[in-house]
Amino acid sequence: MKKGIRIIVSGGGTGGHIFPAIAIANAFKARYPDSEIRFVGALGRMEMEKVPAAGYEIIGLPVQGFDRSNLLKNVPVLFNLMISLFKARRIVRSFHPDVAVGVGGYASGPLMKAASSHKVPILIQEQNSFPGITNKILASKASTICVAYPGMEKYFPANRIVLTGNPVRKELLASEQNKMLAYETFGLNPSKKTILIMGGSLGARTINKSVLARLKQIDSEEVQILWQTGKYYFEKAQQKSLFCKSQNLKVMSFIARMDLAYLVADLVISRAGASSISELCLLGKPTILVPSPNVAEDHQTKNAMALVNNDAALLVKDAEAEETLIDLAYQIINDDKQLNKLHSNIIRLAEKDSAERIVDEIVKLFPKNKN
Repeated sequence: MKKGIRIIVSGGGTGGHIFPAIAIANAFKARYPDSEIRFVGALGRMEMEKVPAAGYEIIGLPVQGFDRSNLLKNVPVLFNLMISLFKARRIVRSFHPDVAVGVGGYASGPLMKAASSHKVPILIQEQNSFPGITNKILASKASTICVAYPGMEKYFPANRIVLTGNPVRKELLASEQNKMLAYETFGLNPSKKTILIMGGSLGARTINKSVLARLKQIDSEEVQILWQTGKYYFEKAQQKSLFCKSQNLKVMSFIARMDLAYLVADLVISRAGASSISELCLLGKPTILVPSPNVAEDHQTKNAMALVNNDAALLVKDAEAEETLIDLAYQIINDDKQLNKLHSNIIRLAEKDSAERIVDEIVKLFPKNKN
């Protein structure tokens, strides 16, 4: 391999786009240490912080999402889109990438369009079971489309689809030898079963309300709960949880050591984002999914149903969660037969070594003089 292989990775907006992008870049850099990798994201979005923290350069575009409820608000959006297209073409011309990788999100559109117009091979990675608008538009220009779910021929050209799964953070794959460390880290009792409740780094309002509505029940059960509230809900949750007299409830704003949290979890309650589902499959965690109703095209419900239809997870609708979620969680965690069934079924859906498999597909797109 000659020195000087260059790839450009674009997209972001949410952790579900950003973390797979970083995982792909890390796998590529591990295989080709002399390669150059450049990220392109959307100004003001979380990739502008997370990507540099992972050790990569990133360029921001002023691109934004369209407001479907008020068309007049899209005038500045269109203006910023034109600026982003111009800037994307300039980035491609100056960086000369050998391959462009799009992971979805606002910034992916202008950059992938610019790459295509300069005859740069394109690979897109779709994390969800129902593709985002950007990837749908880009599919006709892509040489390869890496997907996380089977049956994506409904949305993409079948001859370009490769089932790779979603890359997950390798640090999540903690050894069972760390289990006692995990219990100590969170102040949990190793002799009790544990429910891990999480709604993402910002939290999930409905899931948090569901917990608060059942504090007395949590106090009386012989099951402990590790609860990531998200920063916006932490103060209220912490104050209300003081009424719990037992040690069954551990409240945290954000869990930095998710590897340890997953290690102690006998049951997980989670939103149904693509990255979370991929992690849960890989780790084989019995799961109750509460899809967020506040996402485009209701794709979290579609993600969840891909598991539910395989008896690999349970689903509680957001509107019903406050009444039923915690009761269902106790029912499941006290049923070893059901826990084992969920574990066996969800782990069968795991796609392993996804980042490395995506790198294999990127390599196939290299110009002949770089192979």
